[in-house]
Amino acid sequence: MANPLAHIDIRTYANTCPRADALPAIQEGALTVRPVFQSADSSFGAEVSGIDWSNPIPADVVAQLVALQDRYAVLIFRQTGLDNARHIAFSQQLGEKLEINPFFYGRENDRLGEPLLFDVANIELDGSLVKLDSRRWHHSLGNALWHTDSTYHQQRSKYSILLSHGNPVHGGSWTHFADTRRAYADLPEEKKAQLEDLIVEHDLWHSRKLASPIVYGNPLPHELAAKPPAFHRLVQPAPDGRKTLYLAAHAKQIVGWSFEDSQKLIWELIDHCTQPQYVFSMEWLQGGDMVWWDNRQSMHRANPYTETMTARDVRRSTIIDDGPWAHGVRV
Repeated sequence: MANPLAHIDIRTYANTCPRADALPAIQEGALTVRPVFQSADSSFGAEVSGIDWSNPIPADVVAQLVALQDRYAVLIFRQTGLDNARHIAFSQQLGEKLEINPFFYGRENDRLGEPLLFDVANIELDGSLVKLDSRRWHHSLGNALWHTDSTYHQQRSKYSILLSHGNPVHGGSWTHFADTRRAYADLPEEKKAQLEDLIVEHDLWHSRKLASPIVYGNPLPHELAAKPPAFHRLVQPAPDGRKTLYLAAHAKQIVGWSFEDSQKLIWELIDHCTQPQYVFSMEWLQGGDMVWWDNRQSMHRANPYTETMTARDVRRSTIIDDGPWAHGVRV
């Protein structure tokens, strides 16, 4: 059988946020909301301004932001001025528990050393850039595949919040997002029926092997022990009740299917969800830019590392899901 993964590549998209055909702003109380995609039955992505980030966010504003998040799935904020502590504090207003950094390379080797933040920058402890062909370089390649954060946890994540520090170089630092709700809605009815009851095994080391088969073809014993696979339904309800696809490059195998058939369907669906009509790209413009996305109704990917890249100092908090679908399926 032909390799079902042979067609996978790292694609780039021309559409940006704000796009050239930027939509009109909407006033939501004291907040100004500029949608990215807007139609009669779907909204995806919005840039939000009007928040005073210098103080703790009032509970009523947090509730307003959560309602916007349920609608748009990805919210972008510019020039927040947040530091690590206030980044964490805002994240804790959105859920009781944050993911704990497993420090795969040792806490002493982590630039931040903060258990509630993930250093997803391309910067080493000494300030140099990540070295070509280092294990960390190869681990990062999985972030350039379309994925959803933490699907490989049995208790999945609800939100991710990525905050920029320093000064990104314009034209070189992007994060790309795909709307898995609208993509599901556009599937033929017979395809929806096929997908309805499927359960998928998600494995972090599977996506790392896809992105870097030589280095991550055989994960180290401590890596395997730190992160076993998890199982989740493929079709799930989004916060607004619409159905969505819970997909990621971490998706390894459909329960009861062969690996080859599983990968063929999984990548058929990822390819469907990442067509240009479902995707926008956010450019990081300055330190303090922040994006908050809902892992239950979107996929995303980063730009891959290159030998000519400049420093990207971005740090992520991840809020654990506490909803009815949070714990996946035990198999």
